[in-house]
Amino acid sequence: MPPQPARTAPDRERTAERLLASSAKLSFNPLTDVDWDADPVPGAYYCPPRHLSLYGTDLWERMTEEQRIELSKHEVASIASVGIWFEEILMQMLLRHAFDRDPTSNHVQYALTEIADECRHSIMFARMIAKMGVPAYGAGFVAHNLGRLFKAISTHSQTFGGTMYVEEILDAFQREVMNDDTLQPLTRQVSRIHVIEEARHISYAREELVRKRLGPVRRRYEQLFIGLIVYYATTALIHPRLYAAVGIDPKVGRAAARANPRWRATKIEMAQKVVSVLDRAGLVGRTNRWLLRAAGVVA
Repeated sequence: MPPQPARTAPDRERTAERLLASSAKLSFNPLTDVDWDADPVPGAYYCPPRHLSLYGTDLWERMTEEQRIELSKHEVASIASVGIWFEEILMQMLLRHAFDRDPTSNHVQYALTEIADECRHSIMFARMIAKMGVPAYGAGFVAHNLGRLFKAISTHSQTFGGTMYVEEILDAFQREVMNDDTLQPLTRQVSRIHVIEEARHISYAREELVRKRLGPVRRRYEQLFIGLIVYYATTALIHPRLYAAVGIDPKVGRAAARANPRWRATKIEMAQKVVSVLDRAGLVGRTNRWLLRAAGVVA
């Protein structure tokens, strides 16, 4: 006799019912809800300059305005390609989460709805990168291949803790982009769609994250893996190869970004909210704080 699907708790069902209703009321089709035919606006950045990895450095001071705008385009593309990398991992983790649960439950049906959202988001990010005419830099060799392992063995805490981290830092970045009318309309439109739909995903992940009660040994194990997720996801955001597009040696650009206190402050700002949530869930401690510090997301 095949195993019976796990039963779903009433509070999970209420949360999923609310999120399903919100999805039915406010969802987007990026193929039609983004103006893909519009030309870029001359002289407009693709993200706020202060969020660029070289902002405030000696290299930045020597760049022309055209080079700075070009850097913003490539850094946005790099971040978007890391978003695709993680969303593809997340879709597989959510399928694993749903596999042993009752498909008639609201909880599983919302998981499937989120997977459909993430499919559209990945296509949207890919089309944006193609429209900008820049490479899909990706997460880099090590992070990309660690993703193969993570999507296969991740636990409940790692699935929803990792989701919270990546989605929250993208959310913090994109909320500012979508509200700044001096930036390129393309990145503002893409950011708006992603922020609105990801708010539901973040709510779903946050509630799942706090459900798990961890013993002291298991907590340290989960902290270590969350620390690795934070480290590799954060350090992959800006691929060093992109610096060549503005005439900077990738090794020189990478070193300057790592030493840049403004870039570190930006990462701390973007991660502040989610690190606090992970801490309350018992997923930040001595086991992984050194990894968070190495990633540049805590002081």
